Amino acid sequence: MPATPPASENGRPRPKGEALAVLKLLALAGADHTPVVLTSREVGERIGMSQQAADRYLVALERRGLITRSLAQRRQRLQVTPAAMDLLRAEYHAYHRIFEGPAKLNYSGKVASGLGEGRYYLSQPGYVVQFSERLGYTPYPGTLNVRLSGDALRKASLVSHWTGIRIDGFQASGRTFGGATCFAARMNGKACHLIHPDRTHYKDVVEFVAADCLRDRLHLKDGDTVALELEES
Repeated sequence: MPATPPASENGRPRPKGEALAVLKLLALAGADHTPVVLTSREVGERIGMSQQAADRYLVALERRGLITRSLAQRRQRLQVTPAAMDLLRAEYHAYHRIFEGPAKLNYSGKVASGLGEGRYYLSQPGYVVQFSERLGYTPYPGTLNVRLSGDALRKASLVSHWTGIRIDGFQASGRTFGGATCFAARMNGKACHLIHPDRTHYKDVVEFVAADCLRDRLHLKDGDTVALELEES
């Protein structure tokens, strides 16, 4: 069986079950924190494949940047990378949804001013039509930015594995406008949507849209703390 992982539905390559089993084995052994020393034979024995097959998978995973390998006498020091842990989180989330239902998150952040780009983008007809059809309303032309830190930032990153409402990218006036995924949310109890762009300038800021101006409706100013609730679609 070849070690090259197939492509997923969204175009990003995904490991086969055996490759995921290797990553799972290494993570359970603590290789997400520190290198573990194992031979290819030991890896194969623990997940039920031959030494040769295990070695092929280890080579393929290393080439993809999912593990690092270095020699330690006759064994090898193996460590999984952050990219590998992200893949395992995606698998965990898929099983969580199967057995526990859609995910929910609660965290807080502080209102912050953005670059003023939200109004321009949300006024584009290619977005307006999709928002109206898929969210059930036409958003106020502007996003409310919320800056996150600490545990809230970690929680917010989990939505990249969620199933949400897709807003497709498009081309207009000689430009390309990127896609995004939206998630049902509440800000201080007010219904809205978190919009997660495929491409973003921010690492610690999340953006929200609603039918009306969230700043005005909730009487918010920069620096105010808001309580956020998110639910997977």
